[in-house]
Amino acid sequence: MTGRYYEGFEVGETIEHDKHRTISEGDNQRFCDMTMNQQPLHLDSEFAAGTEFGERLVNGLYTLSLAVGLTIPETSDGTIVANLSYDDVEHPRPVFHGDTIHARSTVVEKRETSDGERGVVTMHVEALNQDEEVVCRFDRTVLSLKRPRE
Repeated sequence: MTGRYYEGFEVGETIEHDKHRTISEGDNQRFCDMTMNQQPLHLDSEFAAGTEFGERLVNGLYTLSLAVGLTIPETSDGTIVANLSYDDVEHPRPVFHGDTIHARSTVVEKRETSDGERGVVTMHVEALNQDEEVVCRFDRTVLSLKRPRE
């Protein structure tokens, strides 16, 4: 377990996540297949060549999912009760095959639950490419365990 208990989060703190992932064509294809998203902009190179992007784009939901996954070890691995919400999702730049994505999370809010047994933590997450350009951003709210009493 590497995640943080509720008490380990500090409002205003930014967590630079260590993991990175280079997105392959196969990653994008498998995600589109699993989610039954057959949008030609993700899968058809001839179609995509005729768009303003000039090539296929990585599925935005894959980028969002990857960003969440990259944040898990330093935030909620083993210390989460549930993900409560993903809000204000934006994709300010496209992601292409071969881009390497990493993430950072900034704690924007935290509060104890009404019974005082757990805590709710909201983090603003940014996914960045190899050029440090933000390609996805969103707020993730989790229900977090409190540190066990000794």
